[in-house]
Amino acid sequence: MGRSSSKSEAVDREIVTQPRDTVIILFGATGDLVKRKLLPGLFHLSEASLMPARFHIIGCAPEGSGADESDFGDYVHEVLGNFARKEVTNESWARFAPHISFVGTNKGGLGNLSAQVKRVEATMDDPTRIIYLAVPPPAFTELVALLDVDGMVNDSTRLVIEKPFGADLNSARRLNGDLHRVFKESQIYRIDHFLGKEAVQNILAFRFANGLFEAAWNNRYIDYVQIDVPETLAVEGRAGFYESTGAFRDMVVTHLFQLLGFLAMEPPARLSAHELHDKKIEVYRAIKPIDVARVVYGQYLGYKEEPGVAPDSNVETFVALEAGVENERWAGVRWFLRTGKAMAETRTSVTLGFKESPLHMFELDPAFKSKIRPNELIFELSDPGSVTMEVLVKEPGPTARLEVAPITFHYDESTLVALELEAYERLLHDVMLGEHLLFNRADAIERLWEISQPLLSSPPEPMQYARGSWGPHGTESLVLPFSWHLPEVT
Repeated sequence: MGRSSSKSEAVDREIVTQPRDTVIILFGATGDLVKRKLLPGLFHLSEASLMPARFHIIGCAPEGSGADESDFGDYVHEVLGNFARKEVTNESWARFAPHISFVGTNKGGLGNLSAQVKRVEATMDDPTRIIYLAVPPPAFTELVALLDVDGMVNDSTRLVIEKPFGADLNSARRLNGDLHRVFKESQIYRIDHFLGKEAVQNILAFRFANGLFEAAWNNRYIDYVQIDVPETLAVEGRAGFYESTGAFRDMVVTHLFQLLGFLAMEPPARLSAHELHDKKIEVYRAIKPIDVARVVYGQYLGYKEEPGVAPDSNVETFVALEAGVENERWAGVRWFLRTGKAMAETRTSVTLGFKESPLHMFELDPAFKSKIRPNELIFELSDPGSVTMEVLVKEPGPTARLEVAPITFHYDESTLVALELEAYERLLHDVMLGEHLLFNRADAIERLWEISQPLLSSPPEPMQYARGSWGPHGTESLVLPFSWHLPEVT
């Protein structure tokens, strides 16, 4: 799917609204997320001139956690040297370093955070105050209460929290209640880095900006949709988290259902946060509660030997399931979701399988017929991403036989790739702008836990699968008479 005409490599940057003056408070400042994503992301935004004219980043972590006021700058410099996307030069560090500081906290208190924020904000004009809780979810409620007591919440405050947003319907409702006692819903940004990927957002552009595909985006033409997110990584030191969460809570209720919402929504009148969220909640209300009989759980061989895993653990590291969207557009279309650890490849793929033509005027080689797939539209969402349409064409030669031909657009071949932001960079910038488009809303979170309740109440026993495979044997039978677009079980 190439470009119809070549473009100059010099692409004019789209005019971007510059955020107003901002203070960013990072709780969990010495943790993995801040180290690998948030600090490098903020540094890159600064170098790309996408930060406010005046901004300040305050790292917060318990005293004795690996950094303090005197050496936090050195810590950040080292972090950027290891994880920033571009080289940290003396000049770029000199530009960034004055914008960072550190406040140590203690159990039951936020130290001198309030005083530090007031000092910084006194140098700014009507600043936004962003509080990012890059901490384990059980700490959310206590921190939110402390922020309230310390007077850290005003009309200009925005709260960012990481998944999981609860562990079931009741805990999600409790969490939302705790948050809403201090923050308005409009001040809360439930972040899901999947939605910050350029390739994920391009699903919306591809569908709604191209009448050819929107006209066929329904049950008249589509047989099935697959959302497939395998990972080669095992739990890799996260056994404690995984033992309390599992693959379904970690991946399906968050990332995969969010992708389903993007794919299945009705066209919004305009691309605004309110319109988009309303269309997504319509989809979630149309999803039937999960049928446990249409779910496969798996656990990779060797999981029980991972440090921190119980010897008799039945936590799933793999899940595949079928979902149904019961509305006029999607009735009868089968939705398949699959994700797992220690699998054959790391991919993030969405595949739409179109119905076969009722006419069979072309010859099919008998040996080829069993391997042929329907026309498929494949979104590869792993960075940098691609869009592929697999179609049948005539095989060259004297016969009228068919063969499969892919038509592909690769993002890394686009002149626009120079403007790309990584997922966390895009989402951090959106928070600074007050843009909710790519974040989760409370009612959607609660509805997803509601449809998940049958599975959470009565989960299937995980079946073992070999590391480096495509999951437990039997997973392929879930999608019959179709097959997974990514390779079947090995």
